[in-house]
Amino acid sequence: MAELEVLRAAALSGLPHGFLGRRGGVSRGVVAGLNAGLGADDDPAAVAENRRRVIAAVAADARLVTVYQVHSTRCVAVAEPWPDDRRPEADALVTDRPGLLLGVVTADCAPVLLADRGAGVIGAAHAGWKGALGGVTDATIAAMEALGAKAERIAAAIGPCIAQASYEVDEAFRARFVAAESANAAHFASGRPGHWQFDLEGYVAQRLAAAGIATIERTATDTCSQEARFFSFRRATQRGEAAYGRQISVIALP
Repeated sequence: MAELEVLRAAALSGLPHGFLGRRGGVSRGVVAGLNAGLGADDDPAAVAENRRRVIAAVAADARLVTVYQVHSTRCVAVAEPWPDDRRPEADALVTDRPGLLLGVVTADCAPVLLADRGAGVIGAAHAGWKGALGGVTDATIAAMEALGAKAERIAAAIGPCIAQASYEVDEAFRARFVAAESANAAHFASGRPGHWQFDLEGYVAQRLAAAGIATIERTATDTCSQEARFFSFRRATQRGEAAYGRQISVIALP
């Protein structure tokens, strides 16, 4: 059995956190490994065991809290856990309560973990292209500030996501970003005729910096090209697979 892989960020040192991949889980088939997605067409018992392993590896005494992700910009403040079948629709979570392990699941989208150690406030965001463009990280920072955080004190880490070399998009996709801000053109490199390569991680980092975050760490790790380590929606789609797994990224207060 593969050992659980937990990637940690120096920017969040001292805080229980981690970016998990697919290694070390019990799921089988096309979602084999540490699938943490409740909507991944997986055995619920396997998902529960995978999530239990994540908690044990990162914050053994904490209670995991996730949301029903819909590629929105909505961020919710968490005071106590809710049942999995009553998760609110949102794509980011924040809290100032110890004992809660905030989690977001991804399969090429960018997971972002944030913390203001001085205020004792943390956050986790799921930033796909739609949420990133809409401002899900801005909403997360605002929600953290509502709990007493300060943008200039927040440290952020962007976890494994699809890299620019793997992320081909068409002209219409690029046009959405350029229409929002002409400077966004810098996040697109020329590809084959009529297509571009989009730097999702770079765009998310730019949005964080524009919001006043000074400490931003990037893992620069491509989910799409590393099948043994990560799940990938794009890879599964290209292969015509019926389902795809989700990795989880988590953070808690000490």
